[in-house]
Amino acid sequence: MKLWPAFLLVAIAANAAAQLSDPFGRYVPKNHPGDEEEKPWQELAIEPPAFPRQENLLEFYVSAVATNRYFIDASTLGAGSDGVVRYVLVVKTAGGATNVSFEGMHCKDRTWKHYATGRSDNTWTKSRAARVEWRPIENKPVNRHHAALSRDFFCPMGNAIKTADEGRNALRLGKHPDSI
Repeated sequence: MKLWPAFLLVAIAANAAAQLSDPFGRYVPKNHPGDEEEKPWQELAIEPPAFPRQENLLEFYVSAVATNRYFIDASTLGAGSDGVVRYVLVVKTAGGATNVSFEGMHCKDRTWKHYATGRSDNTWTKSRAARVEWRPIENKPVNRHHAALSRDFFCPMGNAIKTADEGRNALRLGKHPDSI
């Protein structure tokens, strides 16, 4: 009779060990991330925001060789629940032209997307379906500003900002406190 409780404890321990190890005897926690199927990422449906206003523009530094001036309209900055940081970018060229675009940045994938272009009558022209694709963020002269926005302001350590205020604060400080 005294052996019955000991046998029961050994059986319970053996069962627990079998559930927490693989065939090679290594510990495998129950319900680890590989056990669950990850839901496919879904981008939010969005519309362009109000057209930017001069008083909402925050300038950001791109590089010592940049001849253009770069601004984010602080009122349009948003951190979406889909992990995309969206913003209106205003680029003022050395020649006096101003380019306005509504864009998004997917920090997890290090990609960016162009949603719409601003027109001189303060309206938006949505990008054509063929052009609305995610592009890699590369530190090349033609889109060095995307690399700066990602690295220094909106995707510190590769993670998207959690709120628009966090991004606005980073722009005002000249760099996100968590960026390298």
